Amino acid sequence: MKMEPIFILALLALLMTLWTAIEITIGIRKMRLLADVPPLTPAKQPKVSIVVAACNEEKSIERAARSLLNQEYANFEVVIVNDRSTDGTGRILEKLRKEFPRLLVHQIDKLPPGWLGKTNALHQGAKLASGEYLLFTDADVVMEKTTLSRAAFLVKKNALDHLSLFFKNTTSGALLNALIIDASGGLLFLFKPWKAKDPKSKKFVGVGAFNLVKKSAYESIGGHGAVRMHPIDDIMLGKNLKRSGFRQDCLLGNEFVTVRWYESAGAMIQGLMKNVFALYNFKVSYVLASILVIVLGSVAPLWFLIFAGPKSQAVSFLAIAARFYSFSQGAKAMDAPAGLMFWSLITPYINMYIILKATFTTLKNKGITWRGTFYPLTQHRKNDPIL
Repeated sequence: MKMEPIFILALLALLMTLWTAIEITIGIRKMRLLADVPPLTPAKQPKVSIVVAACNEEKSIERAARSLLNQEYANFEVVIVNDRSTDGTGRILEKLRKEFPRLLVHQIDKLPPGWLGKTNALHQGAKLASGEYLLFTDADVVMEKTTLSRAAFLVKKNALDHLSLFFKNTTSGALLNALIIDASGGLLFLFKPWKAKDPKSKKFVGVGAFNLVKKSAYESIGGHGAVRMHPIDDIMLGKNLKRSGFRQDCLLGNEFVTVRWYESAGAMIQGLMKNVFALYNFKVSYVLASILVIVLGSVAPLWFLIFAGPKSQAVSFLAIAARFYSFSQGAKAMDAPAGLMFWSLITPYINMYIILKATFTTLKNKGITWRGTFYPLTQHRKNDPIL
């Protein structure tokens, strides 16, 4: 019996959705919770240098910095690099420096050629660090007081060179959280972080909110100097470590590492303009392939459900149900209402808009603008591809 083309497409969409949902669900269940890891005793704690790049972070820097400085850890320092901030970031850091002797503040007034602001700031911070391990994190990340000691326990026990932690998003707003769930699901399926700990797998991981790296390993791969012009430096750091043979793992940090990722859906859309095209290695063909996958897997099932024949409608209904299930699981992980799953019918259109706008804007401007600085596309295309 010959199958109609629409039915074949509907069936393909269902298989894609089920495959994605099953692989992510099984993969996440393989990942360990940081809550299940005990703190490392003070006598065994290696020195850790926490390195933070801060550029115009006056709204978040004090709360984040205090959470770092108040870690229940015997042997650590915090290095915060104030990267050309024009707001009150410097004043806040100076106040904190007087209060906390273990805080080192480094000021950058000029960006050297051939560097992104963030990679240069982290590079400079790493050079000042004296720890055996370096913890790279962001200026809006808040950590529970035992986070570092728990991470150190796992690093020492498993002889890890690199440990990443997934954070818990604390933003509000239905559409914003739905977009975050959709984006997170795509990244999980693409990078499969649960495979990063397998030396036989080529999969790697890196999380900007928490990248704990052995300093000797960091220096052997060239540190941030090797990714100086890459907008997705955190993941690329993980890639360079993994392919150089260093041991890495990734855990679910949950309440131990929290971030208010974006203030609004509009802020998220704008914030992704700088790195979405980089995710596709600045190749239009990859962008078009991604759009095709989104249309077939996430957009088409609803239209088939409305306009196609009975068989295609039945299959499309199952595809939508599978997508709803995936979204509800994502919402559960974020402690968000399960009703967010209904937004999954809208988020694919916004995702396609973000991808296409980022691509068009980067090509039109022949580069990206990040934190007020323009970086030419010709330099970005010289980067090592992320995939």
